[in-house]
Amino acid sequence: MPPMRQSSLFPELTPPRYAEHTAGSFVGNMDAPVHRWFRYSAGFSGAWAADLIASEAEERPVRVLDPFAGSATTLIAAEQCGAESWGLDSHPFVARVAHAKLAYRSSPSDYRRTAARVLAHAKRIEPDLASYAPLIRRCYSDDALRQLDCLRRAVESVDGDSAPGRLAWLTLAAILRPTSHVGTANWQYLLPDRRKARVAVPFVAFQAMAQVIQDDMEAIGGVTGPRADFGLGDARTCAGLPDRRFNLVVTSPPYPNNYDYADATRLELTFFGEVRGWGDLQQHIRQHLLRSCTQHVPNSAVDLDEVLSSPELAPIATQLRSTCTRLGEIRLARGGKKTYHNMVACYFLDLAQVWRALRRVCQSPCRVCFVIGDSAPYGVYVPVVEWLSELALAAGFRSTSFEKTRDRNTKWKNRKHRVPLCEGRLWALG
Repeated sequence: MPPMRQSSLFPELTPPRYAEHTAGSFVGNMDAPVHRWFRYSAGFSGAWAADLIASEAEERPVRVLDPFAGSATTLIAAEQCGAESWGLDSHPFVARVAHAKLAYRSSPSDYRRTAARVLAHAKRIEPDLASYAPLIRRCYSDDALRQLDCLRRAVESVDGDSAPGRLAWLTLAAILRPTSHVGTANWQYLLPDRRKARVAVPFVAFQAMAQVIQDDMEAIGGVTGPRADFGLGDARTCAGLPDRRFNLVVTSPPYPNNYDYADATRLELTFFGEVRGWGDLQQHIRQHLLRSCTQHVPNSAVDLDEVLSSPELAPIATQLRSTCTRLGEIRLARGGKKTYHNMVACYFLDLAQVWRALRRVCQSPCRVCFVIGDSAPYGVYVPVVEWLSELALAAGFRSTSFEKTRDRNTKWKNRKHRVPLCEGRLWALG
């Protein structure tokens, strides 16, 4: 990769040294209060985000933005640092998870009573399994689904706009994986043909999860200061956010690695009746998301020449066109014929729009941190960091630097592609 605008040339951009948490991993959150309430594989370390925000706040009052807020990791960290914060996410289900988690500062006793009332009501309801989609019938035994159905209808009887109601819904959402007998891949894709050795009983799991949530709420009860402002929204436009409002952006946009955020939540979406089958994911979820997956970009939906000719892509147009041409040629020789050529082009167009939106809503000076990784579809290396840096500069940011945190794609046994990749923090100063 050619040298970027290094921080030695721009000393004001030199990133401070924070406690060494793995920024790109959600694993550390699984033991952390509030963060652990729902496993969202595409998240990053809440402890690292809190370290970063606290360090920045020592220099000046910060207004934090996370335009890919996911399950609210950054926003929770900002609240616990006493910083103002705003967040957007375009995935409707994940946004609902975030909205529920942000109720952690509400009354633990109100939540405890609501959760107990939901469980008691569920035990009195007669289950009705007739409306559940085939996927759900395949993922749960009838006994488990009867209890889950009763819990779902009991949760729906509670005021869903209230903090206890949102938390009761999240309590149920959090136990859908543990109470299913089917396996789950590392990235939350379902493995219906693989059975788990241990499966939780829904009523017992609900009560246990409710206790975890209550304990965490009581343990962090002293949080004061501004509450995060969060909503369903698109990072490509940041519509509704005021101009020149933010001076710190902490986020992790999707990587161009073909991870399907819609499919990763298919179990939950189907259980709650938001989709009925695979085909519904495109209409209800994927169309709203940044295009980082080939499922978003079939040839019928993309005019590749038009995308590559977009003025936003001018800084990287020559290299991007060459890469997409090569991917298109390789695709024809592959059985799956995945449309990586379309995905890569659309991904960078979307990120170019994100950078422009961020330049509009950020102050001068401001600091932006993207937790990001590079990619190599079909073994063709895509210099994500370099190209995102060029797009940031074209959008009006003054300088960029990259801080590598770890190597990826190094365990090559049984892998088709052996291109070394990395992950790290792309910093931009505006």
